[in-house]
Amino acid sequence: MAPRRTVKQEHIKQESKPSLMDSQPAPARVIYWHRTDLRLTDSPALTTALSIPNIESFWPVWCFDPEYVYRHRVGLNRWNFLLESMETISGEYKRSNGDQKLWVLRGRPELVLKRAWKEWGVTHIVWEKDSNAYSKVRDQRIKDLAQECGVQVIDMPGRHLYDPDEVGKANGGKPTMTLHQWQGITKKMGPIAEPGQPPERIPDPGSKSLGVDDGEAWGSYEGEDLNAHIRTGQDTCFERLSGPLEDPFSVPTMAQLGFPPATTTIRGGTIEAHLRLDLFLSNPTAVATFSKPHSEPTSLEPSTTLLSPYIKFGCVGVREIWWGCQRVIEAWRKKGGKGETKEPENMFGQLEFRDMYACAEACTPHFERIRGNHVCRYIDWALSNQYDSTGHEISPRPRSDNEEAEERFEAWREGKTGFPWIDACMRQLKSEGWIHHLARHSVACFLTRGQCYISWERGMEVFDEWLIDWDPASNPGNWMWLSCSAFFSQYFRVYGLVSWPQRTDKTGALVRKYCPELKDFPDKYIYAPHLAPQAVQEKANCIIGTDYPLPMLDEQACKDLCIARIKNAYTLALHGDAPEVLDGSAEPRLKALHEEGGASKEKSGEERGEERREKRRKRNGNESLDGFFKKQKT
Repeated sequence: MAPRRTVKQEHIKQESKPSLMDSQPAPARVIYWHRTDLRLTDSPALTTALSIPNIESFWPVWCFDPEYVYRHRVGLNRWNFLLESMETISGEYKRSNGDQKLWVLRGRPELVLKRAWKEWGVTHIVWEKDSNAYSKVRDQRIKDLAQECGVQVIDMPGRHLYDPDEVGKANGGKPTMTLHQWQGITKKMGPIAEPGQPPERIPDPGSKSLGVDDGEAWGSYEGEDLNAHIRTGQDTCFERLSGPLEDPFSVPTMAQLGFPPATTTIRGGTIEAHLRLDLFLSNPTAVATFSKPHSEPTSLEPSTTLLSPYIKFGCVGVREIWWGCQRVIEAWRKKGGKGETKEPENMFGQLEFRDMYACAEACTPHFERIRGNHVCRYIDWALSNQYDSTGHEISPRPRSDNEEAEERFEAWREGKTGFPWIDACMRQLKSEGWIHHLARHSVACFLTRGQCYISWERGMEVFDEWLIDWDPASNPGNWMWLSCSAFFSQYFRVYGLVSWPQRTDKTGALVRKYCPELKDFPDKYIYAPHLAPQAVQEKANCIIGTDYPLPMLDEQACKDLCIARIKNAYTLALHGDAPEVLDGSAEPRLKALHEEGGASKEKSGEERGEERREKRRKRNGNESLDGFFKKQKT
């Protein structure tokens, strides 16, 4: 099946036809602006850029934007993955053309691109379209500036199976809230395009310099540096627009950003991405029977494809994965293969879920928070975002009066809750920048509706920083899902802190690796070491409460409290854009419901025991004549 030609591609071809007066189109000087598409394969935007007639000069450019460096939470592991991916694509360009590379401009796009357009005589700028909220604002600034400067802009979809904006339009401007809804809309939009081939050649660049820096603050940024806490050295990244004199337009290093080395073992880049994809596709049975919900979250080695970081940075194209799986499965079927996994559990379903979230984010203002978010239920979580009298978020968030919630959040973040499964997952996340999706479910449920009743906004921020595969749509989307704030409503289904990990590993291998203080505990106690007798703790050289924390809360009591409170929030039935939420009157109304229903505080073990006994008495009818006669009949 040939790739579908888009309207924009047709438009370019029509515009580029020579007039009757011209024998040849005017020379084109083209910038291709890389963002989250660090690959040469399956790139509709790059293919379009290279199809512009009569290219005289071509520069693949990356703008190292201080807005991203300072205003977005990005942990060491994601920085490292990004820089490795940039280096790899730069090397790919050089292999195609010895004079080429990834030309890194260090500064705000509206400043450095304008400088490049002027000095290099640029006629076109092309990029892969991005539909998330931050990118839309940034890209519109560049479009307006390009129009002023007489530079033609071409943006092409390519990050997703279908353009999220077009899916949203087809859905009447509404977000896609279920996979079935997304599938119903896209079914009418035609088949998914096959991946395009990598370019046969890359044209030469024109000028290889940008003159001398004239003192303009290319990398200036005013505001809070959200990554200051991980910066241990001097930040020299933005001293010059084109980087160090000895290595102009080079990819920044961790040291130039003032960062220490990363801790992850996950390597970045399009070469590594395609090695992983090829390895996965080399086992047809594994591809055809892949079921993400049935993979093992407790495995020491990833039991899924681990392609998500490469999809995030565009090191591999989504159509490469889709059609690669499609062809392998078709061949497997012809050979008599049986037991194929169906959507949404298979690889196709996972890619579709990513698109579903992208469309939801594209159609939902304030998707990354509760306030003003019309798809998100209002729940009076602890440690929610705080806002000033004008409705602007206060950053950094002031410390809450709820000291217990603050301490629980910090313990969760650092993997010191006293629940080994949760702690191992959080420590793995911090160290590797990745955890299994079911491990993500466990820690997200625990922090929000499971036990801690802390806002998903806080958990999302931690994932914003630590996940290599962080995505501006999928991350908040999944946090709303797991907290039952949107997309999913079965709030009474809570992951057990012992029973859940025991389903796939009773030996606690992941706990022993990431909580080494517990490594010598018997299997019987590995997920609940506080239940081990003193003699067992001494033999394991780990005294609970001294060498490893006691559980920071009562799992069952907090679970019951969370369920009761969320039930009240569902009864109130308000969303983030409700007037009561915006004017602050929703919180006291919900707290009154908690008081009426006895969900205002955690109950003691004795109180909960009495409640259970009372329920049993009512169920058995022990205190009524009806119960007496019922027992007689049995």
